[in-house]
Amino acid sequence: MDYENNSWIWDGVSNCPHLFGGLMLTAALLGLSSSYFGVIGVPSLPCSWSSLGVFRKKRNGKKRIRVYMDGCFDLMHYGHANALRQAKALGDELIVGLVSDEEILANKGPPVLSMEERLALVSGLKWVDEVITDAPYAITENFMNRLFHEYKVDYIIHGDDPCLLPDGTDAYALAKKAGRYKQIKRTEGVSSTDIVGRILSSLGDTKVCKDINGTDSRPQEESQSNGAHISHFLPTSRRIVQFSNGKGPGPNARIVYIDGAFDIFHAGHVEILKKARELGDFLLVGIHTDETVSKYRGSRYPIMQLHERSLSVLACRYVDEVIIGAPWEITKDMITTFNISLVVHGTVAEKSQNSEIDPYEVPKGMGKFQLLDSPKDITTTSVAQRIMANHEAFMKRNAKKAKSEKRYYEEKKYVSGD
Repeated sequence: MDYENNSWIWDGVSNCPHLFGGLMLTAALLGLSSSYFGVIGVPSLPCSWSSLGVFRKKRNGKKRIRVYMDGCFDLMHYGHANALRQAKALGDELIVGLVSDEEILANKGPPVLSMEERLALVSGLKWVDEVITDAPYAITENFMNRLFHEYKVDYIIHGDDPCLLPDGTDAYALAKKAGRYKQIKRTEGVSSTDIVGRILSSLGDTKVCKDINGTDSRPQEESQSNGAHISHFLPTSRRIVQFSNGKGPGPNARIVYIDGAFDIFHAGHVEILKKARELGDFLLVGIHTDETVSKYRGSRYPIMQLHERSLSVLACRYVDEVIIGAPWEITKDMITTFNISLVVHGTVAEKSQNSEIDPYEVPKGMGKFQLLDSPKDITTTSVAQRIMANHEAFMKRNAKKAKSEKRYYEEKKYVSGD
């Protein structure tokens, strides 16, 4: 519906609210889909009619601002999530352009994740309203006009770190020239290049062999001789609040609990969280400590530290709350404290070491446990192995990227916004 050109409808809403309510009830009875009324296409949790953006727009009498941000979003991390959160704050609706696998290969080197996997990650973020697949790496004049006219985009957004094409030109020059460009502040301490570097540093020794379960079969003493890549993330309480929904469960809510490391957040995580959320009204996610992950998965894990992993999970649209540093073993007291109705665990998970105790013994005994069929067979180990299998290509890519990263930090200036 072109609600921009139908002001008589919205005047009627203001003057005859009861009439409009009757019309809406009739529409519901006739089974009209919500998409008829202009609702965005990215999956979201159920909401009331009054919360839909289309009504807010006309209630305020203002055009809703649509902003666009593109990227590869390979090895999705909390820095990507924070960039999209900032972008959404500059408008009302966020459209994300997902660069194709072919464009990434031509401009940056081989992607780690496929388009399907990257799409699951991006569309699973709570701030994203719409996704354009196969977006170009460079915004051409033709594509920019499509954004402005076909997608009704008002502003194109990018971070304060430079995005240069192979010929050295600015990928966003046209948007800047058109006066339709806005800039956000880059999230410090992480990048896809950094994560690849951590994996290469942590798992890069060719002497490390993997058994059929994907676990590190090198003796523990030798594994500890090489330290993992150090994270430079500086967590703040404000960042956690920014990512949080800020709402607790209702008095009669069915609370579902799922726990794990959620290391190198991937499409498998998104899909199992979505499936878990569908079983209740409120999804509580337990994130294991770094020490716990190391104890049960090997000393070279986790790749991402606790607060990094927590933010990645919090950014997911299917997650309502997280426990930062959840215990390995679920106790009766924990189930009572958080009023947990159901504990779930996916069928696809990393193989645990040194575990003689079943962490789900208590909820199983209480009849509050359910095993969920994992929609995807991706694991943190399988993602890491993709990088290790293409070790040379990623070493070259990281070496090239390291130069631009160094230049960015040398020339960087403070940009307002966070």
